[in-house]
Amino acid sequence: MAKRLFQIHANLAYYLEYTFFFFILYSMNDLDRFDYAILGALQTDGTLSVAELAEKVGLTTTPCWKRLKRLEEEGYIDGRVALVNRSKAALPVTVFVSVRTSQHDEKWLAKFAAGVIALPEVQEFHRMSGDIDYLLKVVTTDIEGYDRFYKKLIKVANLTGVSSAFSMEQIKYTTALPLHLVSHSPA
Repeated sequence: MAKRLFQIHANLAYYLEYTFFFFILYSMNDLDRFDYAILGALQTDGTLSVAELAEKVGLTTTPCWKRLKRLEEEGYIDGRVALVNRSKAALPVTVFVSVRTSQHDEKWLAKFAAGVIALPEVQEFHRMSGDIDYLLKVVTTDIEGYDRFYKKLIKVANLTGVSSAFSMEQIKYTTALPLHLVSHSPA
């Protein structure tokens, strides 16, 4: 009897451990193929109505709406925006700005980050590994517009070096993430 109880206890412990493992694994990314299909469709066209979105992903309207709300509430969808054509808006120049500094303390970084974030020309701002400390993607009107930006940037914080590379041609541009890499469904 004791041996049988021990075996049941051991089986139960194994089952609980196995279930917990899969619960943790599943909860790390609890999106299924419908969730990825919703995200993919919205990346292509953020103006889709819930009915159009449901039809695209193969759901009825109510389950699609519930999934969409959950994706928004859980932060999978950061927002919905219109993508403005930079050239038509008279902002055709893209500059990648490499920044080096000899200061790496939190106080300096807080000041620098706040100053860079406040510059509307900065579209992206990255802390880097390697020889460059920070990389900025900047859009502006022309060379003179970049020079005005540069003069504002060097006032933000003490910098060791600033190097600029002007984009000659944009060969690829997308805001869509490659969801097929994680969705386990065909691209």
